[in-house]
Amino acid sequence: MEKLVIEGGQKLRGEISVSGSKNATLPVLAATLLTDKPCVIHNVPRLRDTLTMIKLLRSLGKSAVLEGDKVIVSKPTTSYVADYKLVSTMRGSFCVFGPLLAKFRQASVSLPGGCVIGIRPVDLHIKGVMGLGAKIHVESGYVHAKANKLKGTYIYLGGTFGSSVLATANVMMAATLASGVTIIDSAACEPEVVDLGNFLNAMGAEVMGHGTPQITVRGVKSLHGAEYKIGPDRIEAGTYVLMAAATKSDITIKNLNPTHIMALLHHVQEAGVSYKQKGHTVKITSRKNLKPVSLTTYPYPGFPTDLQAQFMALMATTPGVSVITEKVFPDRFIHIAELNRMGAKIRREGYSAIIEGVKSLYGAPVMASDLRASAALVIAGLAAKGRTEIHRIYHLERGYENMDEKLRGLGAKVWKEKE
Repeated sequence: MEKLVIEGGQKLRGEISVSGSKNATLPVLAATLLTDKPCVIHNVPRLRDTLTMIKLLRSLGKSAVLEGDKVIVSKPTTSYVADYKLVSTMRGSFCVFGPLLAKFRQASVSLPGGCVIGIRPVDLHIKGVMGLGAKIHVESGYVHAKANKLKGTYIYLGGTFGSSVLATANVMMAATLASGVTIIDSAACEPEVVDLGNFLNAMGAEVMGHGTPQITVRGVKSLHGAEYKIGPDRIEAGTYVLMAAATKSDITIKNLNPTHIMALLHHVQEAGVSYKQKGHTVKITSRKNLKPVSLTTYPYPGFPTDLQAQFMALMATTPGVSVITEKVFPDRFIHIAELNRMGAKIRREGYSAIIEGVKSLYGAPVMASDLRASAALVIAGLAAKGRTEIHRIYHLERGYENMDEKLRGLGAKVWKEKE
């Protein structure tokens, strides 16, 4: 096991490139289960999560080979049982549920695991496929689904805390091989859903409205192979924006879609950070005397919950009081305790965190509790005085490709050490 060591207080300068989207890659790879024909997926980030999904595809009969940033998937899908050992390590792997059900008219998928950021039930996934005609029972830690026939219908997918990206993905994939037309209302609008819809259409599906709250899927008899390029990771891009802001640095971020992070760019601009956008490049300029900003997380196009922890790290070093309210995963505040170990003054009140910005954070040994919390600790470590050691960085490696190398390219003093 390794830890990440950061010598803080360094200005960042130069250019950094964003990798392919992890949260788009996982359902796109899962969608290859819908066909026995070869598929080639480009711009795949080499991450723990994508490697886990590749292992899961292999366990289901597929040949899946990672060559550089390309995954070649071939051979028929032969099993409808997604094993606990793989699914329990990564929540995103539950997106094999929909395509397995569509392919075999039955599926047995372990209840998922992943980051410890609060209860994340699969009730919307179950509701969606039941609407298509599947019968469900949960037993021994597995969700079992079976259907003689999947039939298109109207499905409302709104949940207590808004729409669900993975539930939307599962129902979209299951509906591609159902008879008739499926309308998914209160669907997730995230760019990752757009990527999936585009890939399904490249396979011969008839998906319309992806990226809007209402998606229409006209079922087809079969899908063929396809070649597709994954879009850039908006959460990685946003994390680098916040790193520049927290370290009062000027950096250029390449290979991103600025429209995907407009909520973030609006809020950092409100704090006093300036940016210039040109095509798929954004230049961030951060100076002293930033202002506190309060925000609330919402499903896309609102401020993303996956950048909440990182924005909190920025506000922790911004004098004044800010309030961050979490409306997507209300228990996603485990990082508060670790940021406070570094000198931050943050307290939780219900669904909100109250941040009293301090002049400086100080390096300390800290523990990563989940993927985005680990990124917040990296931001805090870069901005802090002294040495920070982040333990359990396997969380970070689930979602950020070669972050230490990319940061060294910007002049940061960061490296890995054996525990």
